[in-house]
Amino acid sequence: MDVLERAQTPTPKFFKELRSIGLIVAAVGDAIVQVPVVPPVAVVTIGGYLTVIDGVLSAISQITVDDKDKPECSKGAPDE
Repeated sequence: MDVLERAQTPTPKFFKELRSIGLIVAAVGDAIVQVPVVPPVAVVTIGGYLTVIDGVLSAISQITVDDKDKPECSKGAPDE
């Protein structure tokens, strides 16, 4: 199964919720980075890290699929 097929198949419920949490984390991180006043460097750094965490979390959650509906391979044949 290639990445495009994975991205188009249904995502399990747990990972849908994880993706939603990631979007909230991204909003918080973006709000911290975009604040109009000059915050301390540590706060801006944390905002940047939150944004990166969201990107990774959302990407992994999107390509996670449920293998229950996938037919089993017979006699140990490799997946294609």
